[in-house]
Amino acid sequence: MSEPIRVLVWGENRHEQLEPAVAQRYPDGMHGAIAQGIEANLGSRVRVRTTTLDEPEHGLTEEVLADTDVLIWWGHAAHGEVADEVVERAHRHVLEGMGLIVLHSGHWSKLFMKLMGTTCTLRWRTEHDRELVWTVDATHPIAQGIPHPMIIEEDEMYGEQFDIPTPDELIFISSFSGGEVFRSGCTFRRGHGRIFYFRPGDQDFPTYFHEGVRRVISNGVEWAHTVRPERSLPTLLRYETEDFYNGHGYGGALSAEATVAAEQRASAPAGAE
Repeated sequence: MSEPIRVLVWGENRHEQLEPAVAQRYPDGMHGAIAQGIEANLGSRVRVRTTTLDEPEHGLTEEVLADTDVLIWWGHAAHGEVADEVVERAHRHVLEGMGLIVLHSGHWSKLFMKLMGTTCTLRWRTEHDRELVWTVDATHPIAQGIPHPMIIEEDEMYGEQFDIPTPDELIFISSFSGGEVFRSGCTFRRGHGRIFYFRPGDQDFPTYFHEGVRRVISNGVEWAHTVRPERSLPTLLRYETEDFYNGHGYGGALSAEATVAAEQRASAPAGAE
């Protein structure tokens, strides 16, 4: 039997601390509800842990990320509190092969915006909208077992335009009571890592107890798990003609002579010829 997928659910955990209605709705935190849904669907195929913004280094130390196959991210009210060095660390791990699932308002997280390279902005409304999640790629692993459409009786509305790069794969689109539509299930690949963005899940609604939503996230965990012998960044190497296997480190864009001249110029006193 293969080793279980190592899943880490990261929750901002601000609404649960500061808003009694959210704490009552999610007594174990939103991160707890998400983790419980994954465990219920995948059982022994996963090892699920949770951590939150207020932990040292936001619970995302080098050791923790190295021990994570798939990171799940939910944030909303405190994107700016996430330390840049932690974002850089998580970004590197995604490029090295760690899977990433970004949920709902995580679209404005520093990590997702850095990976997308866009504003990731959109239109929104919180008025107890009904959401219909339509499957547009029925053959995709993440769509397996999901009703078409999946009905979420109450949730926040997100609408287009969603300023993201064109997804590698579009799995779901959502429609709302007001007529808006939204690309609500998208995949991307960055470096060696797989990324899945999934829209449902505002703190004002019990969305993470919805069986369909839980199944989508669980399917996403299995899809985002990149099987590689080791985690590493994509590397630029030089290969001699007909030597397909023994790459050499990059020595820079300049010739050896030009490199020496550049170093001499850089070390020369200011104003020297």
